[in-house]
Amino acid sequence: MNEHKEKILSVCNEICKGTLMETLDITYIDVGENFLLAKMPVTPKVYQPDGVLHGGASVALAESVGSAASYIFLDGQKFFVRGIEIAANHVRSIKEGFVYAKASMLHKGRTTQLWEIKITDEEGNLISNCKLTTIALPRK
Repeated sequence: MNEHKEKILSVCNEICKGTLMETLDITYIDVGENFLLAKMPVTPKVYQPDGVLHGGASVALAESVGSAASYIFLDGQKFFVRGIEIAANHVRSIKEGFVYAKASMLHKGRTTQLWEIKITDEEGNLISNCKLTTIALPRK
C-alpha cells in the first residue's frame, strides 16, 4: 500500500474536479491498509445560518470519504460504488479550522460494505460519528 499511496491520493483528488467534493474543498490526505483520510476547511461556505459547520456538509464529507474508500478497497475498475444509507451523530460544533474524516471499514461483503467515518477537529475532538453502507455493483 505504501508504494502506491501517493498515486491513490492523487487519483482520488483528481477525480473530484468539478464535483461536490471540489465545491466543499475536500482533499484526500492519507490512505492505509483499511482507511482513507480527508480534510475539509470550515469556512462560511459550509456554515449553517448561526455560523457553525452545517451537519449536511459533515454528512457530505463522510459519504464522500466512505464512497471513495469503497472505490479504493473494492477495485473500482470492476464495480460501481453507491452509498445506500448514511447515519450521523453530530456531537460538537466547530466554527473555523479544518475537520478530518477518517473512513474505516467495519464489514467488507461481496455486495455491501459498512464504514465508520469519524469526523474530528484539528485537536482530535470528535465532531461527528457517521455510519455509511455502500453497495458494489458490477460494471458491465
